[in-house]
Amino acid sequence: MIRFELIAHVAKQNPHLYAKDVEAVVDAIIDRIAGALVDGDRVELRDFGTFATKELCARIGRNPRTGQSVTVAAKRNVQFKPGKAMRVRMNLKPAVQEREVERLLQAS
Repeated sequence: MIRFELIAHVAKQNPHLYAKDVEAVVDAIIDRIAGALVDGDRVELRDFGTFATKELCARIGRNPRTGQSVTVAAKRNVQFKPGKAMRVRMNLKPAVQEREVERLLQAS
């Protein structure tokens, strides 16, 4: 699903909202998550997953075309770890999926 499809889906589920308002909300959520990651914070969305950053050290790499050694600078990378309810939901058959997700949500 891409951003546009997410906005369309949320707008369809909430007919009382304008699509431009839904787009503003989705953009605000994505911007806030990105801002928190830039600041080095961890973002946890219950029953969905956790976004965090990981520091990657500088290293010596190789240019695959020439074989020449290249210095790769240190950088930060975004990592996502799905929550338990998300993992269960992804790995169940559709008929069982809804019952199991509801059971997990009620147990939390």
